[in-house]
Amino acid sequence: MKSNEKEEKRIPVSVSLQSTLQAEDITSEPVYQKQRVLTISVLSVLIAFGISFIAKFLVYLIDLVTNISFFGTFSIANHSPADNTLGWWVVLLPALGGVVVGLMALYGSKAIRGHGIPEAMETILTNQSKVKPTVTYLKPISSAIAIGTGGPFGAEGPIIATGGALGSTIGQILRITPNERKILLTAGSTAGMAAIFGSPVAGIFLGIELLLFEFSPRSIIPVTLACVTGAAGHHLLFGSNPVFGTDVVIQTPGNTALIIYSVIGIFIGLASVGVTRLVYAAEDAFEKIPIHWMWWPALGGLVVGFVGYFAPHTLGVGYDNITNILTGRMTLTFLVSICLLKFISWCIALGSGTSGGTLAPLFIIGGAAGALIGNGILYWFPSSGISVALCALVGMAAMFTGASRAFLTSVIFAIETTGQTNALLPLLGACGGSYIVSFFLMNNTIMTEKISRRGVKTPDSYEPDLLEKVNVSDVMLSPGEIINSNSTIKEVLDKLQKTGKEVMEYFIVSDDAGKFKGLLKFETLYNRKFDADTPVGEITEASPVTAFSTDTLRRTVERMAAHKVDVLPVTSGGETITGIISFRSILEAYQQNSMFGKNQVISLKRRGLRVIAKGKRRWRNFDK
Repeated sequence: MKSNEKEEKRIPVSVSLQSTLQAEDITSEPVYQKQRVLTISVLSVLIAFGISFIAKFLVYLIDLVTNISFFGTFSIANHSPADNTLGWWVVLLPALGGVVVGLMALYGSKAIRGHGIPEAMETILTNQSKVKPTVTYLKPISSAIAIGTGGPFGAEGPIIATGGALGSTIGQILRITPNERKILLTAGSTAGMAAIFGSPVAGIFLGIELLLFEFSPRSIIPVTLACVTGAAGHHLLFGSNPVFGTDVVIQTPGNTALIIYSVIGIFIGLASVGVTRLVYAAEDAFEKIPIHWMWWPALGGLVVGFVGYFAPHTLGVGYDNITNILTGRMTLTFLVSICLLKFISWCIALGSGTSGGTLAPLFIIGGAAGALIGNGILYWFPSSGISVALCALVGMAAMFTGASRAFLTSVIFAIETTGQTNALLPLLGACGGSYIVSFFLMNNTIMTEKISRRGVKTPDSYEPDLLEKVNVSDVMLSPGEIINSNSTIKEVLDKLQKTGKEVMEYFIVSDDAGKFKGLLKFETLYNRKFDADTPVGEITEASPVTAFSTDTLRRTVERMAAHKVDVLPVTSGGETITGIISFRSILEAYQQNSMFGKNQVISLKRRGLRVIAKGKRRWRNFDK
């Protein structure tokens, strides 16, 4: 009898519905498009190949503008602006560069303004990863002008933005999904970083922590291949030595030193919070200036030039400053000036909305601050076991960690660009301390504050999709009362009243042959615009598609959205309907499987009382 009753709940699907399923290419099991992953991976590699040469071109362009501006020579040789002999004229150069950048932003694209990474994040979150193609060439040119005329920025921000623009442009030309376009944008951005610094692993983590907002094979495989290609381009075009390599060999520190490095990370984390807030305070100050925003980069450039006159090392990219700081041999005067004056110059310039990046300046500021703290500790505690070089390295990484909360990116980047593998534990401790401070003291980071003010919420955690973990069979409802399509509304209502069965939100409707015809809302039966003698078949909603019991809830939600329905019949994969699933039941399943509710699985108090009671019983038995 039970098997017969169960069999009565299985409603055959009509032939027309089955053809609809086939036409929609819907199968009982979601097919993972591995071929699409391969296609996107090939495109990512090609983009990374192209961005490697663009990175080299950008460096040449920065050197060219630097030589023309500061030395009056037409050359692509690498020279530091700090060696200029212009005197007071150096004050005007960054301002002139700011005027050009402002004009390019006004008549070209406003997207060239800013850090690079925040703009890429906003594009991913709000514009389906669609970047204007003009940014592909306007961003490197504007950045080369800004940096080449003395702007205190690194080349990493512009190349990340340029790589993202290239990937997005390719993604707009081709017929691909927004998610695949996001992957191409991320692949171009991270490949650009790998091409500049030769840091493929850090590039991968940068994509995960700041751009992808997911961790899945469909995204990691293309981005990994792009970063490897970018790193290969770095080795080919820039050389294989670490970018910030020195002759100092860092030894594995002891436990006491590890604690000190971790504490240094906490102090650098506090500093990173202040740095972030001051950068956006500078942006707010420029917003209040009663002149057009096009002139803001010129005003910021005047400050950069004025500071550069007194501290020439604050001008330009300053990668040599990072290398010098990491040796641990720089004077206290140099460390103080490069830490404070570089920060002032960079903070004002970035707040003015010119074209530049944040990574290199943060590393310089953090490295100098770490070296200063290290010198102070060694002065008071000479037997502490720390080294100034390692203090500079953990300060460098901890500053970027606190400001961006890109924890893994900072740790791996510091190791890849210096080759100091023995610094892993101090970096983890220092960056961990900085991350904790930043997490508790800042709602947003230097990367997300700007877009947060525009109402854009950025993901701050990467959790498995709960809808991917639950199948339809776990939450679907039984078919319930099956209604014949020829029955009238009155007959159905009378039958429901007599049976006294639980009223469901939807009913399955079948024809005389028992084949599925569609679904009927319970509220429709009471709709006064229908006559009581109206056959149920005339008010039944035909379901254009079914859900499969083995499907995940995520796939079912996507199917509901595609067909604009909030309930689907469920089939076990054959010709029969075995249940129904509604959007409401999916929401309930999501809530039950999420971490919204708190519950205590093991009660220590209850277990303790049991132990006491059991002990008392044993004591009584012992007395007897």
